[in-house]
Amino acid sequence: MFPEVDSTWKTFREIQRLLSKTSGKVIGDVMTPSPLVVRETTNLDAAARLLLETKYHRLPVVDSAGKLVGMITRG
Repeated sequence: MFPEVDSTWKTFREIQRLLSKTSGKVIGDVMTPSPLVVRETTNLDAAARLLLETKYHRLPVVDSAGKLVGMITRG
């Protein structure tokens, strides 16, 4: 029988283990305070290079006012 998994293929047991370590924490405790972002006008080659040259698997996309408008991902 296959283990139950979520959409990222982590077993629910692993998720439960991770959640037990987060008791009492809020998003501000674990977030990246100044994330690397790309603008809507960023060249696709440059954005792909950023994803490949950094530890990030996804990057926020912002408009000219700095408002979040989407995300790009490696996959």
